[in-house]
Amino acid sequence: MTTTATRGSDTGTGHQAGPVSLAVQSSGLTKRFRGGQVAVDHVDLNVPQGAVYGFLGPNGSGKTTTIRVLLALIGATAGTHRLFGQPMPAAAATVLPRVGSLVEGPAFHLHLSGAANLARLDAADRTADPKTARRRIDGALDQVGLGAAAGKRVRAYSLGMKQRLGIAAALLQPRDLLVLDEPTNGLDPQGTREVRTLVSRLAEDGATVLVSSHLLSEVEQMCTHVGVMHIGKLLWQGSIDDLRSQQSARAHVQTVAPTNAVDVLERLGLTAVTRNGGDVSAELIDQAPEDVCAALVDAGVPVRRFVVDAPTLEDVFVSLTGEGFDVSG
Repeated sequence: MTTTATRGSDTGTGHQAGPVSLAVQSSGLTKRFRGGQVAVDHVDLNVPQGAVYGFLGPNGSGKTTTIRVLLALIGATAGTHRLFGQPMPAAAATVLPRVGSLVEGPAFHLHLSGAANLARLDAADRTADPKTARRRIDGALDQVGLGAAAGKRVRAYSLGMKQRLGIAAALLQPRDLLVLDEPTNGLDPQGTREVRTLVSRLAEDGATVLVSSHLLSEVEQMCTHVGVMHIGKLLWQGSIDDLRSQQSARAHVQTVAPTNAVDVLERLGLTAVTRNGGDVSAELIDQAPEDVCAALVDAGVPVRRFVVDAPTLEDVFVSLTGEGFDVSG
């Protein structure tokens, strides 16, 4: 069964687009814990097949709880969801073998080596072929840069190495969907770059990757699509480009005639025009930057510097939530 959906709806979670096949889809997904806390509040998630979908939000926003519900690790209080068009959790036995996941950090036997831990996990998988176990374990370790540490006991692993081993566990078999909860947690800059490269390669090979992260910079560099979570609600979802378009770019002009520059920008219909000494800025709506610069020069405004700043994900997040965000961790 192929599920199709149109990005964007009357909920305001994106622009309209054509039908797309969805790897993950939820409708009204809700999780309420004992005591009344609502961790996931009517989330309508649409993850296109083949996308690298950044599930973005600060710690405590409901990302991990949503993922646990999607993977049938806990039950939903209300709502429905599907993986590859199949209803969950009813189709879990059929669908979950196609899914690899790293949720809430990896847990391993500390007295065993990395390779031995993966061997145990692989042996517990009824769909895994024992004859290919060694090749697949070695391949997964090499993919995450742990080939040289395969024989080392996990108690000697750093946090970042344990995180890599968790990703390797998700890669023991070919997967159509990878769900990675904070995959760069504990990694140094080099390890973080390697994970980004790995995620890109998996997507190029045809897998859909759902990456949960509280780091805007990681999502911006890694993902093709994004969903913004805040206090249990999905505020927005769509492509990275669509998300950036929620905020207008700003043109910045440095000139010795700022009053004249303000007049020109306002005549052109630019909005939110501000002046700070010799620096004048305004929001570009539909105006082309080169046309704005040419109009300033034609009006006799001496332009010393003209720069256009594209909105960052942080700018967009603040506009959606009214709050700041952890940019780099």
